[in-house]
Amino acid sequence: MGSAYLDASGKQAFGKPAKAVGKNAGLRKAATVQALASLIWIPQAAILAAAVGRIADGGGFNDVLWFAVYIALLGVAKSCLEAAGGRMAFRAARAELTARRELAAAALARRSPIDSTRPSSGEAASIIGEQAEMIVPYLSRFQPARFKASAVPLVILACVFPISWIAALILLFAMPLIPVFMALIGWRAQAASEKQLAATGGLNGFLLDRLRGMTTIRSLGAVDATATRLRTDADELKTRTMAVLKIAFLSSAVLELFAVLGVALVAVYIGFSLLGEIRFGAWTGGLDLANGLFVLLLAPAFFEPMRELSAVWHDRAAGEAAIKAIDALSAEGLQLPVGSDTVAANESAAGAIRLENVGFRYDRDGKAAIEAFNLSIRPGEHVALLGASGSGKSTLLALIAGHAACDTGSVTIDGQPANPALQARIAWVGQKPHIFAGTIAGNISLGRPDVSPQVVAEALDLAKLGRFASLHARRPLGDGGLGVSGGEALRLAIARAACNPDAEIVLADEPTAHLDAETASDITESLIALAKGRTLVVATHDPRLAARMDRTIMLDPETAREAAE
Repeated sequence: MGSAYLDASGKQAFGKPAKAVGKNAGLRKAATVQALASLIWIPQAAILAAAVGRIADGGGFNDVLWFAVYIALLGVAKSCLEAAGGRMAFRAARAELTARRELAAAALARRSPIDSTRPSSGEAASIIGEQAEMIVPYLSRFQPARFKASAVPLVILACVFPISWIAALILLFAMPLIPVFMALIGWRAQAASEKQLAATGGLNGFLLDRLRGMTTIRSLGAVDATATRLRTDADELKTRTMAVLKIAFLSSAVLELFAVLGVALVAVYIGFSLLGEIRFGAWTGGLDLANGLFVLLLAPAFFEPMRELSAVWHDRAAGEAAIKAIDALSAEGLQLPVGSDTVAANESAAGAIRLENVGFRYDRDGKAAIEAFNLSIRPGEHVALLGASGSGKSTLLALIAGHAACDTGSVTIDGQPANPALQARIAWVGQKPHIFAGTIAGNISLGRPDVSPQVVAEALDLAKLGRFASLHARRPLGDGGLGVSGGEALRLAIARAACNPDAEIVLADEPTAHLDAETASDITESLIALAKGRTLVVATHDPRLAARMDRTIMLDPETAREAAE
């Protein structure tokens, strides 16, 4: 994956796409090695049948000693090839899974933060972290097993046919019945697996969302209702999981039935041939002990690859469903605008913003959120976007920050199209900044190597967080801002932005919303101090904050056009 940036609220906003996942040659090599290991049983069976025939003819220990040595050597070679093939398949499957995870993560990073069709964080984490693991057994076990099931029986059939055409016909007629019935069962298994994975992702997303909103749930007295809903979803998931397991057991039973019937028919034919009751079906007129035993030893091996395929058949259903789910994360949605990795700043006009005839829709078939909007902001100017909720203030900030591309018109910063590559020059103060579990200094520096303790201390002073920092000096902050008030979280976002010396533009989204008058006044002072010498654009419906700006743009709530003041 490429590099990513962190905004002032601490969230990753952009990453370059990983390279596309191609055909995995390692899996083909692993399948070939495992198929060769299975084919070693053919010479082993031939040697074993010859040794038994020699003993039946009165041979002694010395007559079969070298046969035993050859069988042992072939057994060692077979074990080594099986182990090597298994390791190769596992490594190739892990590499494929890693590539798919990187591709999905990069695709999610390219999705706009204001895209309403983005999957929930709980669902995405469940698919990438948990469900995607099902791809490994599918690729490392099912794919080699499928190759063996298509190659090994044909080779065995070619070895049996020159000895007994009747035995070859029995195997030939028994073989197609197995894949036909397994395919019928497999379609049902895949549908059940997809439903089971969807239920798992939905349950994880539901649980994560409810855990995040536990305070609100308790305040509204909805704990029992939430627990009931969670229990119902868990029971439904259990039912779907059991349905998948039932189908897996059914597929194994179907294969065993036809495999046993095929081997039994071959054994009956060979037995009656050796007894002299059947004198047809062999090219030489009859079967001797060595030839009959050789065919009988190959009959179970003929069905063995299909037994292995049946044992991992549920891996196919689960793996293909997991691949479908993780590939769905890469589906097209509202994308971040594309820009160059390095953008030279225009030193003569650092921080100039221009929106020209901008139009934007969240949905292609929906109503325009912004239509024919024009705005020019001079470097260092402080501008307030004032309007009611739904008038397009936050959307305009997102377009300036490069969180989404406009449908019509253009958004430029110092003459360059707005895109995530400009993020180093933009400081973002979100309405709900994310707080990570850890120290205050870590939440402000966000791991940036150029942010020294002295810079953090200066940022704390600017955001008026000195007292808060002293109270939490030895106590880490909770994940998601547990124990942190809304005003303190906004001050942390301002402190994060203050640690970026390259920021020429400050974008603030409703920084005083839901705050009392005193806290809102303090946030306003800290924000103005942060934006000193910088361009500041504030989206707000607070007239007191708007009055502190150099210019106020009134937005029409219907079309997000600039309205007359």
